[in-house]
Amino acid sequence: MKYPVLYSFRRWPFAIRARMALSIARITIELREILLKDRPTSLFEISPKGTVPVLRTADKTFEESMDIIYWALDHSNKLEVFFDNKETQKKLIKQNDNEFKKWLDRYKYHSRNKQYSIEECKNNAGQIIDKYEKKLTKSKYLINNRIQISDISIFPFIRQFAFVDMEYFNMSYPKTSVWLHGIIASKLFKSVMSKYEVWTPSSKPHIINFAIDNWIKKI
Repeated sequence: MKYPVLYSFRRWPFAIRARMALSIARITIELREILLKDRPTSLFEISPKGTVPVLRTADKTFEESMDIIYWALDHSNKLEVFFDNKETQKKLIKQNDNEFKKWLDRYKYHSRNKQYSIEECKNNAGQIIDKYEKKLTKSKYLINNRIQISDISIFPFIRQFAFVDMEYFNMSYPKTSVWLHGIIASKLFKSVMSKYEVWTPSSKPHIINFAIDNWIKKI
């Protein structure tokens, strides 16, 4: 295996954050873009649960996006730079992946979750965004004035929340809105959001490095 193989789906928030870490780490990979409704057998062969992202290296398979993030940044000796105030970041990410995502899904896909009112779903998710709003009154990003693991890990989910009703989001959470739109406009985010053809077993290997020079200076 010359390069690690990444199974990904462009719009999936867990995959977005893994690709952002790979971009920061400047790690060259073989990208296998898939469709969630038509997942290839080869994905299940290395990860029986069949979710993305999955990264296969020469000696290990990483089946969770956070494991990919930690591996990529550690592999490139960048982990300490992007993991300041480690315990606080871990707590924020855990709350996002468990509590916030639960209410986000109920809000975004409300037609499937009518046991809760849409206002209840929005408000419960919003209570967590309120915490980000307070943090972002003190610094440009959630931890300090430099983007961190918690920013790239949480941002894709806030993006989904905002897109349900952008006008409401921008008015209700002005500091978080600035943070969100700043990352959306960044070279880092744009580096991982290009469209690629769906991979099939007969496809030629798609070798890619997401990194764009000097994005850190301009984000």
